[in-house]
Amino acid sequence: MKTIITAKDGAGVFSAYMAIPAKTPAAAIIVIQEIFGVNADMRAKCDSLAAQGYIAIAPDLFWRQEPGVDITDKSEAEWKKAFALFNGFNIDKGVEDLEATLNTVRAIPECNGKVGAVGYCLGGKLAYLMASRTTIDASVSYYGVALDTLLGESGNIKKPLMLHMAELDKFVPSEARERVVNHFKNNTAVSTHVYAGQDHAFARINGEHYNEAAATLANKRTDDFFADFLK
Repeated sequence: MKTIITAKDGAGVFSAYMAIPAKTPAAAIIVIQEIFGVNADMRAKCDSLAAQGYIAIAPDLFWRQEPGVDITDKSEAEWKKAFALFNGFNIDKGVEDLEATLNTVRAIPECNGKVGAVGYCLGGKLAYLMASRTTIDASVSYYGVALDTLLGESGNIKKPLMLHMAELDKFVPSEARERVVNHFKNNTAVSTHVYAGQDHAFARINGEHYNEAAATLANKRTDDFFADFLK
């Protein structure tokens, strides 16, 4: 189903795809998009989380540039559009829109008040920022980009955060990844997992670098993480 969220800065409203589980009230999970918008993959993730008993909501974070982006990684034209949207994306406004989503879903009668977030690629970066800038209860980042540039915000992270990182991520140099891992090695709120031999988006089903074994392991860790901190 589609729901509407009001932006915090008064710039307008934006849509979100939301899936409700059979039994409520329940915890909610914000599904944070890659650079392809709220596409079939993001909607399927929401539906899967609802089947596990969570409210799942995926907000349209590109709405300030172009509402309703729904593309794939299957053509050069779509990749060009995705990177153009990524390059034009305002990270701070994106976090504000996610915080508006958090406040909206936390207030609906179907939600028990607990809300987590899971993000992929661009969404992985935003999931980290949700942990450092908002009252989110638990966050998971899959192959978040440029996390090493955000370590100055790590002191604000008080709630659980899990980072899934690819050893051979073409968008994250090994030195940057190691800075992140080393920075959090003694932080009990943050767990890091590096997937040997894997490239960016190893958990994107049907993606170029999808790896079933690595994706299954990462997803199992995510499921257990949310079961521990949201249920």
